Amino acid sequence: MDAVIKQMIVGVDLGGSKINVILADSRGNIEGRDWRDTLAHEGPEAVIKRIIKSIKQVASGADIAGIGIGAAGTCEASTGIITFSPNLPEWHNIPLKDIIQREFGLPTYLENDATAAVLGEHFFGAGVGVENLVYVSVGTGIGGGVIIGGQLYHGASGSAGEIGHMTIDVNGPICKCGNIGCWETFASGTALAREAMRRIESGAQTTIPSFAGGDLGRVSAESVFLAAQVGDNLARDLIWRTAHYLGVGLVNLVNIFNPQLILIGGGLSQMGPLLLDPALKVVSERAFELPARAVRIELARLGADAGALGAVALVLQKKFST
Repeated sequence: MDAVIKQMIVGVDLGGSKINVILADSRGNIEGRDWRDTLAHEGPEAVIKRIIKSIKQVASGADIAGIGIGAAGTCEASTGIITFSPNLPEWHNIPLKDIIQREFGLPTYLENDATAAVLGEHFFGAGVGVENLVYVSVGTGIGGGVIIGGQLYHGASGSAGEIGHMTIDVNGPICKCGNIGCWETFASGTALAREAMRRIESGAQTTIPSFAGGDLGRVSAESVFLAAQVGDNLARDLIWRTAHYLGVGLVNLVNIFNPQLILIGGGLSQMGPLLLDPALKVVSERAFELPARAVRIELARLGADAGALGAVALVLQKKFST
């Protein structure tokens, strides 16, 4: 995007645990922000009200060109409908684009959150100038976005990129999506916390609960990471296990897409080399040699703002690109 647009753009990142809304210019410079919990268990109506409040908070007094939304779940980009979301309970065929567009009277565009994130990295981050790129968001679940030949790949129905739901183990755990043994049941933050709780309940000695206020029910991926940083053996073993399964999924992406670049984002990416190094080892051992030589696998550059900046990029692409 070479042209500089004088108007501002609102980017919304709707995740299973947080809503991140930003106000940015056409260069991706963030001028305002509102961050709040999704509280997805309260259902779609309550979450949408929070999104609207958040947009009003950041957009107050600004000249807005449009609103972009990246949302967790399967999205029909052409209609702006969220058809299903494993991490947003009761979200079935929710016309989020139309609801927001009617509320604000502004052009509004919707994509899957990880699809938006790959667009954000392509416009503003580590993927600038890269023609063949896969973005992997590892957080509450696992999402993905794919750019082929410099263009977003949507697939036949607009729902491409649901990489978190490829089957890793046909005898694995049941996923929130209803399938069995999905990648995100092994390599997501939710999976890491679940395995930590299972091990602790089985009697494993660890400091992990102390990083969750002593409450086993509050053990999270962050609790495990904090324990690992102070040398907790179980925590390090759990992260190695998660990284191993992350690597298994990455091998599939390398072999299928033969990309120049795979970017790892989402909350778990904050673990850095502790997560990435074991995953890269699996790729080096298992991926086909030719695509493995061609690919770089790195941490994404935009961090927690990848989805929101991708939503900004979505507006630039849809409204201003010729």
